Amino acid sequence: MPYKTLYGLTPDEIYDLISVAGFSKRHAVEIALNIYRRKISSINDFIKIPKNLKSFLISHCSVGLLECVDSKLSSDGAVRYLFKSAGNKYFETVYIPEHKRNTVCVSVQSGCRMGCPNCVSGAYGFHGNLTAEEIVTQALNIPFASCVTHIVFMGMGEPMDNLDNVMKACEILTAQWGLALSLRNITVSTIGILHGVQRFLKESDCNLTLSLHSPFSAERAKIIPAENKYPFADLLTEMKSVKIKKGRRLSVAYMMIDGINDSEEHLKKLISLLKGSGIRVNILPFHKTANSLLNPSPQERMQYFKHSLTCAGISASIRKSRGGDISAACGLLAASKCSN
Repeated sequence: MPYKTLYGLTPDEIYDLISVAGFSKRHAVEIALNIYRRKISSINDFIKIPKNLKSFLISHCSVGLLECVDSKLSSDGAVRYLFKSAGNKYFETVYIPEHKRNTVCVSVQSGCRMGCPNCVSGAYGFHGNLTAEEIVTQALNIPFASCVTHIVFMGMGEPMDNLDNVMKACEILTAQWGLALSLRNITVSTIGILHGVQRFLKESDCNLTLSLHSPFSAERAKIIPAENKYPFADLLTEMKSVKIKKGRRLSVAYMMIDGINDSEEHLKKLISLLKGSGIRVNILPFHKTANSLLNPSPQERMQYFKHSLTCAGISASIRKSRGGDISAACGLLAASKCSN
């Protein structure tokens, strides 16, 4: 039998592993509970399984948790963690504490291949998809893991470009044998790959956020090149067609850039696109990089957009930027690797 890591496996997969030695599905569920819910990192310390199963696991498996290799603390309390996989893929995650809400922003790829010009993760290049194990590790194997209440897939990489592993990670994060987080506390963010969005909306009840950034297709294509292949109009049509279950959020992210996408014309078009749809708007400040000539919109302009959207019946909020001083804010992950 090939040597396996348990972390990242579902009970069905664990059962496939142990059934050859006569162990049951109930044992597989207990193993999953030991790994995810009880957060036990050593097979020797597993509880509620027989000794001969422990011996079998020790002979054929390891738990397989990855350790972070570096961390950096922001002045605002956010922490950026750097992980390195067994295959030498680097990826970063960010822990964001705020009152009773403690969020982990996880990566799904090492780098990214979407080519968005203002994103440092894309500038780092694409170095491979992360496995479900590597995605979930980011939520479970940081010092504040026991405090985590929310998880956002907004780190390095495009979730719809690694959807099988993202869907499996969401299952582990929300299952009762897993981390048992609420579906309403998991948000997956995408630039919009149509077939991936269609599958995600059909198969998952987690929240979805579409990175829009402009209500005009030609302009959006300059910010998000995938617009040329997957127009946002088609993506919004899919989102509008979904019957939103109670508590689930479908949103668009709107990164505001001074003099680029913050005019009255942009605001009116955005309202016309979303009014009556139930889709929320998350307004984000643009995060300036070293070589960028662009600047964030003034705070007053962002507040004006929020107020106008709300008056039009569209739920809107301004996302507070966190971790900018350690290159941990949106679009800045991998800055430490790019500078090496």
